[in-house]
Amino acid sequence: MGERELLVCVDGEFYPEGQAKISVYDHGFLYGDGVFEGIRAYGGRIFRLGEHIERLFESAKTVGIMIPMSREDVSKACAETLRRNGLREGYLRLVVSRGVGKMGLDPRNCRKPTVVIIPATYVITLAGLKPVKAVAVCTRRNPPFCIPASAKTLNYLNNVMARIEAINAGADEAILLDWRGYVCEGSGDNVFMVKNGRLLTPPLEASILGGITRLTVLEVAKKLGIEAVEKDLTLHELYNADEAFLTGTGAEVHAIVQIDGRVIGTGEEGPITKRIEDGFKRETQRPENGYPI
Repeated sequence: MGERELLVCVDGEFYPEGQAKISVYDHGFLYGDGVFEGIRAYGGRIFRLGEHIERLFESAKTVGIMIPMSREDVSKACAETLRRNGLREGYLRLVVSRGVGKMGLDPRNCRKPTVVIIPATYVITLAGLKPVKAVAVCTRRNPPFCIPASAKTLNYLNNVMARIEAINAGADEAILLDWRGYVCEGSGDNVFMVKNGRLLTPPLEASILGGITRLTVLEVAKKLGIEAVEKDLTLHELYNADEAFLTGTGAEVHAIVQIDGRVIGTGEEGPITKRIEDGFKRETQRPENGYPI
């Protein structure tokens, strides 16, 4: 027997995943017109759900979508989706599109946004449990004067093209540079490096998404007494880092051991990365950081 079908929430109704559908006239499908969040549950609690929901609503406001639910109703729907599927650990993809309309860019044709919550028993990761080999790619991150990076939209073609470059180069992940040539982020994660005991990461002004895991890692560093600095980083600095790692909902804290063929540090997960990783795991278990399922 195969695995049971999970139940997907589409506009408040639950359907087996094989029957969960949206219209071909949905502007999320036609134009990538929408926003989303990747969310993770640990031990019966949804990690930092409030921050995810706040970012979702801010992203929606930026692109001009009025989510037809309150923040608390969206939170309850996420918890209900996990409950109905009997999941205490897992992943949720929360998607809000502009909704069904006519073909054509005019958003006034879309009467009501579509809200979909997709559960998964697996978590999207880069390279399983092994440390990551990355390459700096030619594809540049969309500059903030085009599409604000702080808005987590469905239009991820920029990121997909970067990941294709990495795959073609035989690497696990891409490192994107911003429009100025500074290190920006991975195709779906934030970038950190360690040099002389200090934690360094690109600032939000570098056209990066303000990741929830990134924020948690900065908080963990403060608790551990590790100096953390947000600054523009060059590839030269990244190549010569003592340690480097990626952060994200799926990746959590994941070591980078090679970039463009240059070995980072010892070529293994470094001691500060390990301390940050352990500290992050502790944060996921704190009741105050989780929304109960």
